[in-house]
Amino acid sequence: MGTADQQTSRADRAEGLFRRGCNCSQSVFAAFADLYGIDFETAMRVSASFGAGIGRMRETCGAACGLFMLAGLYDSATAPEDKEAKSRNYKLVQELAAKFKERNGHLKCSLMLGTLAEKTISPVAQERTAEYYKKRPCPHIVHEAAAIWEEFIAENGLTRPQMKQE
Repeated sequence: MGTADQQTSRADRAEGLFRRGCNCSQSVFAAFADLYGIDFETAMRVSASFGAGIGRMRETCGAACGLFMLAGLYDSATAPEDKEAKSRNYKLVQELAAKFKERNGHLKCSLMLGTLAEKTISPVAQERTAEYYKKRPCPHIVHEAAAIWEEFIAENGLTRPQMKQE
């Protein structure tokens, strides 16, 4: 993941997944899943509930949730009493969230969608049409979330993300 072309490829892959109909969280998480030994179907299942602001409730952006799940694969506590690992993970998530907000303005789906966010919460996924993609900032947001993780990988000198094990 060292060159600009390679760095762009994961972000492009994430945006492509979104444009094919994956939700925002699935798109970001699944674009990197193979690097962590996670098959595509499992990645899709694990991240499915976080789309459209978590279960289409327009809360925390699903693309950000996908990014945060990647942070958990990179470094997280696996033992309940491991406060040091929890703290490292929370610090990383907070840093990623700051970058996400800097690029997208908010973490909250409804605020990023503005008037496009429905007034009532509905479980019904919207039809993906050309008009849908013209109005929504979501493809760009998905791309940015994946780009943030690519940059993290590059900045930390990682040629391939490694799951930290304590």
